[in-house]
Amino acid sequence: MAQTILVVEDEDTLRETLAYQLEQDGYNVVTAGNGGMALTEFRRARPDLVLLDLMLPELSGMEVARILRRESDVPILMLTARGSEIDKVVGLEVGADDYVTKPFSLRELQARIRAVLRRREGAGSSTVEQAGPISVGRAQVDLSGHRLLRDGAVRPIKPKAFELLAFLLRNPGQVFSREQLLADVWGYDYGGETRTVDVHVHWLRAEIEPDPKHPAVLETVRGVGYVLRTS
Repeated sequence: MAQTILVVEDEDTLRETLAYQLEQDGYNVVTAGNGGMALTEFRRARPDLVLLDLMLPELSGMEVARILRRESDVPILMLTARGSEIDKVVGLEVGADDYVTKPFSLRELQARIRAVLRRREGAGSSTVEQAGPISVGRAQVDLSGHRLLRDGAVRPIKPKAFELLAFLLRNPGQVFSREQLLADVWGYDYGGETRTVDVHVHWLRAEIEPDPKHPAVLETVRGVGYVLRTS
């Protein structure tokens, strides 16, 4: 069954072009031209991925992402004409799984969509055989159940952050560069843009570290990258 993508873009020509191309790629496509319509179409169609423009009338892309993330863990790929680091980081912090900066090539966008959907499917099907949740710092991770727990209670966690944690759990004690993590967890080369890894590590440390300001579980290896210590 074909996957459904919701394209949220207020520029008519770009929205129609994206919808046409994605339909040619075999996806079902629904569209919205503003933030309010985006929420209506999302709740109606329940898409597998949302392609979301940052600058929208009525509700901004940031606000739409916040609302979507409260209602669902659907993958969100954000489109932004802005090039500053802060806009990219804020987009990730409100729940976007990835972003593409305009102008972009259709080939690049198609690759990013495939990567997000592929990683999403992999997160739902890949498991490591365990007798129960794995203790990591002050948290417990249920890989097969795709859950993070603390003091017996399930903690909210962004899908990509969980995928990063699961990957590190499958490779304890191994140091990974940011570029390696982007390739192995996100599924493609970010072309040198590695800030997203740091953002997701920050989220994870807030959940698993006894003292997030002095991480001893998910450690930084200066000049190299990150390593997860499980003992």
